[in-house]
Amino acid sequence: AAAHRDPGPQAVPGLSDLVHGHQRGPEGRRQDSATGRQRRPGAEEIHHVGALDGVWLTDITEHPTAEGKLYACCIKDVCSNRIVGWATSSRMTRHLAVSALRQAIARRQPSGTVVVHSDRGGQFRARDFLAVLKANKLTGSMGRVSSAGDNAAMESFYSLLQKNVLDRKRWATRDELATAIVIWIEHTYNNRRRQRGLGKLTPAEFELAFADRNDQAA
Repeated sequence: AAAHRDPGPQAVPGLSDLVHGHQRGPEGRRQDSATGRQRRPGAEEIHHVGALDGVWLTDITEHPTAEGKLYACCIKDVCSNRIVGWATSSRMTRHLAVSALRQAIARRQPSGTVVVHSDRGGQFRARDFLAVLKANKLTGSMGRVSSAGDNAAMESFYSLLQKNVLDRKRWATRDELATAIVIWIEHTYNNRRRQRGLGKLTPAEFELAFADRNDQAA
């Protein structure tokens, strides 16, 4: 009999609906499915975005410096839009993706089921990456090869990163750019940049409000 091969992470049924159930325009604003007009989400919509650390999205981006390209892998929580893990490197290898994933796990220490969704890049299909998922009881999920929309929410974040950091100047060194990326993520994006899709809260503020609501409901 032929040996069974593990196909690795597959698309989780219903994940696309969870991530894209409310189509988003610029800066996270929802679009009305009937009119196409952008609108601010109501309280009920925010209530139904899911649970913190329920779904993480991950992807890799790159940008040139005078020394050569810098690659960045980030992990985003779908519920709060917070960047929960990141890593940078001069090479786009499995170690880059594994480092970002390990950081997210260490920072968040999730206790429930976490779906980690990515495209079908080799870094996310590597044995090392899959081993970290399995060891921490995380569920891997990969988008279809032909479906660029599966990771659109992550691409939206990278568009902001490009506008606010990557394209602001010519970067002399990889270290200079890596430092700028981390400062912008932690100081600005996670803690100061208010998002309409979060009810005009920052990701950090949204998580506090989310936790308070759950405490009151308990």
